[in-house]
Amino acid sequence: MKTLFIGGIKSGKSVLAEDYILQKSGAQKPYYIATTEFIDEALDTRIKIHQQRRQEKFITQEVPVKLYIALEGCLRPVIIECMSMWLNNLLYHQVSEVDILQELEALLQLPCDMVLVHNEVGLGVIADNQLARQFIDLSGKAAQLMGKYCDEVYFCSAGLKLRMK
Repeated sequence: MKTLFIGGIKSGKSVLAEDYILQKSGAQKPYYIATTEFIDEALDTRIKIHQQRRQEKFITQEVPVKLYIALEGCLRPVIIECMSMWLNNLLYHQVSEVDILQELEALLQLPCDMVLVHNEVGLGVIADNQLARQFIDLSGKAAQLMGKYCDEVYFCSAGLKLRMK
């Protein structure tokens, strides 16, 4: 089963997704794939909060770029936190949009149970620079692809989830 939790920054999607996968996985400890690379002090603080919250509930792997390779043999339920940072990392490493979307589609076809966390970035104004617009467009295309392949989709806001699919 594939499930997407999508919402704005600080919408509560990460906590909701973590609770969801822990309930669904039963006695089997799920993998937690962390995609965020350390960039600055503020991001480091966010990473530490996530690490403290998940403690020993998950088997954590840091995978900033090569998600498909990391998960192709996965037999446990897995949460990927977060898809938006993974897209950001791939753009930073100058991976083409076509290659990114192909890897995402291959990832979504893997047989393991998967919970994806993704930032909704398309609800604001049009960005004033080309790189931000490229990221927003790619993020929207990726969200549509995830929505297509996921069995369940939840939109998150104010710490609440609304089932969309």
